[in-house]
Amino acid sequence: MTDSDPFDEIIEAETDRDPDLAVIEAGSRTLRAQGTGAPQADVPGRPEDPALDKALRAVEADLATRWGETKLEPSVSRIAALMDVLGDPQRSYPSIHITGTNGKTSTARMIEALLGAFELRTGRYTSPHVQSITERISLDGAPISAERFIETYEDIKPYIEMVDAQQEFRLSFFEVLTGMAYAAFADAPVDVAVVEVGMGGSWDATNVIDAAVAVVTPIDLDHTERLGGTTGEIATEKAGIVKQDATVILAQQPVDAAQVLLKKAVEVDATVAREGLEFGVVSRNVAVGGQLINLRGLGGEYEEIYLPLHGPYQAHNAAVALAAVEAFFGVGAQRPDPLAIDTVRKAFASVTSPGRLEVVRRSPTVVLDAAHNPAGARATAEAVAEAFDFSKLIGVVGASGDKNVRGLLEAFEPMFAEVVVTQNSSHRAMDVDELAGIAVEVFGDERVQVEPRLPDALEAAITLAEEDGEFAGGGVLVTGSVITVGEARLLLGRG
Repeated sequence: MTDSDPFDEIIEAETDRDPDLAVIEAGSRTLRAQGTGAPQADVPGRPEDPALDKALRAVEADLATRWGETKLEPSVSRIAALMDVLGDPQRSYPSIHITGTNGKTSTARMIEALLGAFELRTGRYTSPHVQSITERISLDGAPISAERFIETYEDIKPYIEMVDAQQEFRLSFFEVLTGMAYAAFADAPVDVAVVEVGMGGSWDATNVIDAAVAVVTPIDLDHTERLGGTTGEIATEKAGIVKQDATVILAQQPVDAAQVLLKKAVEVDATVAREGLEFGVVSRNVAVGGQLINLRGLGGEYEEIYLPLHGPYQAHNAAVALAAVEAFFGVGAQRPDPLAIDTVRKAFASVTSPGRLEVVRRSPTVVLDAAHNPAGARATAEAVAEAFDFSKLIGVVGASGDKNVRGLLEAFEPMFAEVVVTQNSSHRAMDVDELAGIAVEVFGDERVQVEPRLPDALEAAITLAEEDGEFAGGGVLVTGSVITVGEARLLLGRG
């Protein structure tokens, strides 16, 4: 590609709006290696109607004037004030609240699928988004429409401005979106909300709900500057979602984290179900397009469940999700019988998790995975080795500057024949030269290629994977950041 190609021209022309969005949208028009298959319905693209697209951009521009998700003042006072003036919409439906370090979004999607299969109307709030901001708020298993997103924002905007005027700091980007989600769920109305924390738990904006079921996925080191330097300290923050008399579903945890979480449960008289004791994965076998798993739930055995997601960690996420839904329905407490197995099977078979070991291209195979910390990278590496028989795997890595990038690269070093380092469009992205310096220390100079622009990085990686011939089994893994994965997904024709 030349310096004057359409990609650069489109970016240069977009001077009056968020450059992240401009880069994402420009990409799909410039990359030669388009993916195959239709765009995924659960990852919407830009609205086709120009007037609607303009209105959505106006909302996005308004939101962009607020504190981003990495700048926060640890307090729920502002979101509580917004909920108060809105009439506490978050109390009009029961909730399942999810925290942890890795696996939150996939687990939320599984919980949502299970609840929906049992004919409950669901609302799901997750973050960050892969491609479209509207992904964050889902009703009945699908992102809300652009029209509904805009309407929800306009409906609560006067109340947002009222709270802004009363508080020391304006509501943040994430706080406004949280308010929108809770309002949209009440307006629907939903039978149950599935809510993923943004960061931590105690002071997270989502923590104005009193969820009857609290879920804690595996805790590891991430956001240490905010949450603490040990898994025990991080667990102290995340334990804040555990409310009086709730049921707590605990994935397998480090010892210090488990101690903190169990102590909190005792303090608030919560009932605890622990993976590996009260529930868990009995067995799992690799299957075409995913895996076949047997789970032990709170109410008994659930056998021959097909899960169309790769990796041992997704089987564990499934066990956690199943236990959470059982707890929501009172299985193991008020009722002894397990959930209907056929319904459970149908629900799990329908689960998708965009950007999590997602295949978006063949010949060579290109896989996207949003791993952004060492624990996530190790889980991804294990899953790739199990699910794909690559003779040579090329990595494309674009990471955020506030992450443990060295640890992430070290997790992938044994499996990447070569790595192409790049930079996504976010202001949080690590400078490509800095990333290259760390990559050279981990991989050695001969295994590292630098391509500052993601489209060029994808081109380079696909070329490297193809060097040994079409049928040699080369592959590409794009990873390091949700933003990198989202942009690559669009560049490869998925959205």
